[in-house]
Amino acid sequence: MTVRNLDAIFQPKSVAVIGASRREGSIGEMVWRRVVEGGFAGPLWAVNPHHAGEAEGFDGRPVLADAGDLPEAPTVAVICTRPATWPALVHRLGGMGTRAAILIGEVRDEEARTDLRHALAAARPHLLRIVGPGSVGVLTPALNAQLGAASSPARPGGVAWVSQSNALTNAVLHWAGARGLGFSHVIALGDEADVDAGDVLDYLASDPTTRAILLELDTVRAARKFMSAARAAARNKPVLALRSGRGDPADALYTAAFRRAGMVRVDTLDDLLDEIETLGVGRVAASDTATLITSDRGVATLARDDFNEAGDALAAWTDEARAAIQTALPNVQAGNPLVLGETAKPEHFALALQALGPHPKTGTVFVVHAPTHSAPVEAVARTLIENQRVAYRGMLACFFGGVSNATRDALHAHGIPVHTTPRRLARAFARLVDYRLGRELLMQTPEGTPAQQAGAIEAAQDQARAALAAGQNVLEGEAAAQLLGRFGLRTWAPPAAGSEDVPAVVEVTVEFRDDENFGPVFYFVAPSPDGIAPPMRVYGLPPLNPMLARDIVTQSPYVPRADPAPALAVLITLSQIVCDVREIVGMHVTLRVLPDQTLLAAPRLTLADKRSRFAIMPYPRRLEETLDWHGERLTIRPIRPEDEAQHRAFIESMTPDDLRLRFFSAVRSFDHTQLARMTQVDYDREMALIATVDDEHGNPRTLGVARAVADPDNETAEFAVAVMSNLKGKGLGRLLLQRIIAYARSRGTHWMLGEALRENAPMIGLARACGFTVTPTEDPGVVGFRMALD
Repeated sequence: MTVRNLDAIFQPKSVAVIGASRREGSIGEMVWRRVVEGGFAGPLWAVNPHHAGEAEGFDGRPVLADAGDLPEAPTVAVICTRPATWPALVHRLGGMGTRAAILIGEVRDEEARTDLRHALAAARPHLLRIVGPGSVGVLTPALNAQLGAASSPARPGGVAWVSQSNALTNAVLHWAGARGLGFSHVIALGDEADVDAGDVLDYLASDPTTRAILLELDTVRAARKFMSAARAAARNKPVLALRSGRGDPADALYTAAFRRAGMVRVDTLDDLLDEIETLGVGRVAASDTATLITSDRGVATLARDDFNEAGDALAAWTDEARAAIQTALPNVQAGNPLVLGETAKPEHFALALQALGPHPKTGTVFVVHAPTHSAPVEAVARTLIENQRVAYRGMLACFFGGVSNATRDALHAHGIPVHTTPRRLARAFARLVDYRLGRELLMQTPEGTPAQQAGAIEAAQDQARAALAAGQNVLEGEAAAQLLGRFGLRTWAPPAAGSEDVPAVVEVTVEFRDDENFGPVFYFVAPSPDGIAPPMRVYGLPPLNPMLARDIVTQSPYVPRADPAPALAVLITLSQIVCDVREIVGMHVTLRVLPDQTLLAAPRLTLADKRSRFAIMPYPRRLEETLDWHGERLTIRPIRPEDEAQHRAFIESMTPDDLRLRFFSAVRSFDHTQLARMTQVDYDREMALIATVDDEHGNPRTLGVARAVADPDNETAEFAVAVMSNLKGKGLGRLLLQRIIAYARSRGTHWMLGEALRENAPMIGLARACGFTVTPTEDPGVVGFRMALD
């Protein structure tokens, strides 16, 4: 399961505390007190057989003897009792209609683990979701829902905190509370017996109250689900991840996985806490440059050093920006940093902000201020608040010595984050820039990967299967070279006696192996150029495309010494081989990187009948199909990222009315980001099948597309179909729709859903012809389509 019923956890309408208590210091007492003091406004019930029927009850509320005595099913049950009681409680609550439970207690022995397994089995038929065990709870401050035994309450805010650690969750709540910072949601995952980090990321990705997600974890339990959810979330909002254990040998793999998902890794808890301020209060910076405004030259020098150390860049002002400052502040030297002078008053800060506001290339505004007699903190803060809207790229502030709670809260209310040192401000901003660059990397359109000949793939598969049939699970030497050579890779051979060998620029060890968390991964090791620095160790998650391979290669210090193109081509080809030849479960090969070519040395392949699933689903080549259609050779295949240009041409070929019928509103054009979302699909939860023919130059031209997007549970998939306007009525839409239905059915999706404008008679007729039931919707101008697939 994934997001099923998670809304019950994060948006509870009623709560029951099972095992609520008055005994001071007990878990039941802490949980009950936290819920009551939090001010939850919905129905709240206490269940404890030892206090049932007492006249005074708990805080004026009657205490029930048993969960079966509840007057109605609570949305969420917070269970504080021992593990032996969990199976029966979950069975009863699930039968009543309760949709979620939080298990506060811990599992410490085998008997408790057995109780937990029985509780999970009891929950499954009712789709009841379980947080924990060993969780301090789930907090949704905007609803006053403080569910659990957290050591302090949370205030409302825009950042979600997701953690596998109860101790860190409590520490973060204390830290944020002391600084007036809040959260959209706080969830301590505990042991993740059911609800895990991937589930929560999936929910928060589309949660409108969450502007950013802070994630603390040690391990990933379901890598494919986690990576899919993380990539979806990072496309919508900043996701920052903290993982302890830098000395862990697998830590580099987590770094690679976070980067591949578009998340920003932070190094310390301090960094993560600073982002609660930056992301929870302010707006994400839209630029990677900044303008520093201060009154003191020494402060300016200190701040500039901190910005340089963090990797930030001060904006290069245009002549127009300089002229605007000289006009507004004639006694100040126009430049970045902008030093207003020791006698500067609050109004000088206002003039500077107003002068720079019309010049967006000045970037995000950093105001770093050491209080003076002429410019006290409160007065400067009021000036920033009054002029916040003119800061085109947003504003961040740093006040040496801090600010009063009232001033801090006022700045927060107007979207201005406040940091205590320039270094913390600079590092926080650098991570915002990292997020923006990472998101751009996610959205970039990679160059097309070379198409592999079907014959080469089949021959390699046959060779691997024949070896396995003969009881051979390792190919090395000539046999391994033969399989790899089918894809155009060349193997180095030692020179004959008396012949001169071309020395390699570097020899890179490449391993392909199965990781217990992330499944098949590549591992690259290159020696340091000077023999003193540690070797380069980099992970890569297949499938690799040219853009991702370049990201790996450019980390090497040997790049200036050799043409990177041959090495890139080899890495991409190796990735394609392991994606297409599923019998390969392991690989060890040395890349001899020469100045103008890259050769393989000592290849060794490990074979097996089965291997783990990739954390990121590769291009599903098996869905490619070629057929004759109206006298043309038509190819139907999954869409690829490199199809962006032809997809743009396809959309531009459609008439304005057809675009309106497809997208339910007038559409003029799509920018790169929108087209990237259409062509860079996550094959694990989305599919777009396109129909193409080659033009007179042999280039593919898109004629139509059918798309299906499944919910994270694979319960339903929403579909849409579009064909070129001049091809309507020729059966292409039906051809595509039938195949997308078959694909969804093969994945085990239960329902296919869709919508169309009521005036779109051809689409309604097509849906009926393919077996959909046409139903009304809440919008009288829109009809719905529904088909059971199982």
